[in-house]
Amino acid sequence: MSVAVHSFRVQTTTTNKGQITRFVLQRIRDWKRSAPVLRLNFRASSSSSSADDTDSAEVLSRYSDRPWEYLESEEYIERYGSKPVWSNYRRNHKGGVPPQKTRKTCIRGDKICGNPCPICRDPNIIVHYKNVNLLQQFISPQTGIVHDPTRTGACMKQQKLLNKAIETARDCGLLSAQLPHVDYSKEDYSNTHGAVAATPAPFSLSSGELWYPWYGSIKPDERELARVKRIYKDYLKPDSQPRLPKTVRSNTPPHIYLTM
Repeated sequence: MSVAVHSFRVQTTTTNKGQITRFVLQRIRDWKRSAPVLRLNFRASSSSSSADDTDSAEVLSRYSDRPWEYLESEEYIERYGSKPVWSNYRRNHKGGVPPQKTRKTCIRGDKICGNPCPICRDPNIIVHYKNVNLLQQFISPQTGIVHDPTRTGACMKQQKLLNKAIETARDCGLLSAQLPHVDYSKEDYSNTHGAVAATPAPFSLSSGELWYPWYGSIKPDERELARVKRIYKDYLKPDSQPRLPKTVRSNTPPHIYLTM
């Protein structure tokens, strides 16, 4: 009885192994049939991605040379319309109170932070002093002052580039600049003073008069001089020679004085 049970177990195990082997072989055949299709699909997707990368590189290169053309393209109009690039931007932050200053930079190396600023989030937006339409979006039309970064959301790096580009554009005449009003005094530019006027004709110096009246010696007021001496008497040096000790005066020539 035990021999029969053992032979039955061996046959059952052999049957299960055969079924597993046939199942594995069938899966391998199915995989071989579908493998060429997968390869073709992978090649097609890789070729399409490479084409997209090439197109994006061409677009970036074109806008990097002439960044002001992007603001006139259909892509920009479809994305932003007639509003500034920072109009729909809101920085994610913890709590209900927004941070009092923007981040230092949004791009560090090849890594972009989450929720970048309005300029860093769009690679086609390039800050340039000839990109006047972009610079005007960051200038107040009423006051002509550059918007604060807490309002536009631009990071500190892009805000620094914006300030430099706006200053350069104003120097080149691409942006209007309001000059402050300055009151000029005619006395500062007159030539009636004797020091800058024409030299008068020389006169006889035998009279003892000076060539210019302001070249003469100025005599101080005696009362004012006495008042100053009284205030600073502790810091004034005595007019007479210092009194030396007996030992020093006995061993020192009369024309040499030493102070202790």
